[in-house]
Amino acid sequence: MLPPATPSPCVIIHGAPELAAVLALAGDRPPRLLSAPGAAAWWGVEGFRALLVAHDALPLGILDAGDAPGHALAALRAGFQAVVLSRAVPVFPALAALFAEQGVTLLPEAPPALDLARVQLHKPQGQRHLARWLGLPRTPDLA
Repeated sequence: MLPPATPSPCVIIHGAPELAAVLALAGDRPPRLLSAPGAAAWWGVEGFRALLVAHDALPLGILDAGDAPGHALAALRAGFQAVVLSRAVPVFPALAALFAEQGVTLLPEAPPALDLARVQLHKPQGQRHLARWLGLPRTPDLA
């Protein structure tokens, strides 16, 4: 699980435009930024990391390594503070111990998250939906 000190909601991001929109809307209350399920295999650890670093958001990132322990280890080396790895992976317990030693969270499943592929952020109703998910206060432009 995520550390208790970080109860912020999660969103699944798929690219730079979504990430920029989320960070702009959230302001000083940014959510955790989750990759799509198994994204480490097709986006790559460094690809997701580069996206987050470009927006100064690496500490918010959670990379989903699916069932690939090698990708989870690469994410640990790349500086992620939270990684998802299927608990069905036989080495999950050993990796969980290693991650804990490093002060990094290894999640056995992805946390609940709003998948931004299903939200039209360029439309007011999409922005309102995201704002509600993030628990942001209502403002006249998001009413």
